Amino acid sequence: MKKLILCLSLLVSTTILAQKPIFTTAKVKAATVYFNAAELSQTTAVNIPAGTSEIVIKNVADYLNESTVQIGAPNSVTVLSVQFTQNYISEYEIDEANPVIKKVRDSITWTQKEIKKVQIETYSNKQTIALLDANQNVGGANTGLNVTELMKLVDFYKTKRTELDNTIVTMEEKERKLNLKLKNLNDKLEINTQKEEKNSKGKLIIQVMNDIAGLVNLDINYITDNASWTPFYDLRAENITAPINMMYKAQVVQSTGIDWKKVNLTLSSGNPNQNNQMPLLSSWFLRYQDNILYDKISVNGYLGVQNKLQGRAAGIKVKKELANSYTYVDTISSDNEIASVSNYTNIQENQLNVSFDIDIPYDILSNGKPHSVALKEIKLPATYKYYAAPRVEKEAFLLAEINDYSKYNLLSGEANIIFEGLYVGKTMINPNQTSDTLNLSMGRDKKISIKREKVVDKSGTRFLSSKKEQTFTYDITIRNNKKEAADVTLKDQYPLSTDKEVEIELLESNGAKENKETGILTWNLKLASNETKKIRISYKVKYPKDKIIDNL
Repeated sequence: MKKLILCLSLLVSTTILAQKPIFTTAKVKAATVYFNAAELSQTTAVNIPAGTSEIVIKNVADYLNESTVQIGAPNSVTVLSVQFTQNYISEYEIDEANPVIKKVRDSITWTQKEIKKVQIETYSNKQTIALLDANQNVGGANTGLNVTELMKLVDFYKTKRTELDNTIVTMEEKERKLNLKLKNLNDKLEINTQKEEKNSKGKLIIQVMNDIAGLVNLDINYITDNASWTPFYDLRAENITAPINMMYKAQVVQSTGIDWKKVNLTLSSGNPNQNNQMPLLSSWFLRYQDNILYDKISVNGYLGVQNKLQGRAAGIKVKKELANSYTYVDTISSDNEIASVSNYTNIQENQLNVSFDIDIPYDILSNGKPHSVALKEIKLPATYKYYAAPRVEKEAFLLAEINDYSKYNLLSGEANIIFEGLYVGKTMINPNQTSDTLNLSMGRDKKISIKREKVVDKSGTRFLSSKKEQTFTYDITIRNNKKEAADVTLKDQYPLSTDKEVEIELLESNGAKENKETGILTWNLKLASNETKKIRISYKVKYPKDKIIDNL
């Protein structure tokens, strides 16, 4: 009896293993996109018989983190194993019961038969020609034929030979067309049988055990690295007294191998791939280092200016825009549309990241191209002022100061500037700073004129025994050509010394606020309409006369 039971069990197991796998296609339901990855939520419904079955889930990402795959199933279904593969088609037989595949198969069979018929007819015609050629030789050797009979024989041979040759040409052309049709049918069959492979090579193979046969809903979740998003903004301001209308946007890119159609998007600032292991400190032992060649500036005592102004204010980076070097598309057409977009986005400030839940379904194609997604419109109360550093850039920048900016959940990203209805360029928003105020650059204002000139009669070089003394004097002229008053923050600087042999003295600063650690001078100016002010800066540098300072 035990042997009989064992044999039956083996027979049942063999029968189960011999069953064909069950194919099903998963649909993308939702996607949580991180800066360098995405978590996809997919669903599918499949009829599963009672017992153990193998299910092949198609339309999953080309590449995924197999350790993150989670399968949700009813209590009656037990998931035994999960495997990811990209080569399932080459390993298992295609289900030929598909009516589309059957139709193509039937067309291929008919075409192959027609090709065979054409080949047979062509072969027969060629054999007939061979026979005619043989009879021609016999007739030509037969001396009993008279001239009339010989002429009839020649006419018959010529007519029949031409007819057969033309038929062969027609048959060969027909065969060529049939072969082309057969190739197209085979290509079509490949597309039909491997349609999912063309779009998505990835498949999940799961082994399940089902208590009751029937339709089962499966939920699939996993993380793939082939998706990302970056924040960017539109900054709009009508004038220097109005608040900034900031449109918070995202550029979503994905090349997972599957198109996301009508999915619920969530954009997160988190990083699921980062190392979350806390750092540990070990003992720190000092040791001597071998002598090395240091930079010429350090060895020879040359002057180094470490805090050179870059023509930028804290928290911003200004990009120069050339004419016709950009393309800007205004995607928001009305205030009603802006309001509707904002109403469909919910911002969640979590403990470790910020996420944007978007209730509007989106289509994100797997083409590696950025897809613009509108997130939120924010009105930013702003205080406007002008910023200028004429030592680097002889133009004034309009800045919008934003206080208490942390409550807006801003992320680092590029921004388009639209001021007074005109696109004026791009800037970078960097909220990752320690200052209380966020400065947003709204572009260059040509109506604030700035000129920085060297005062020749107040500058010069003289030698004092072993020392060389150089004096530099500059006049900075700034004019407000606007109809209204303007507050201008003006910055300049004098060099700093890292060598005791190099002495620097600030001679004149015209009442500037001085930062001795950086050498930066700041003037907060209030310019009335059409008012001009002049600022003078002068400093002296003394160093050994046998030395050369290459950046003075």
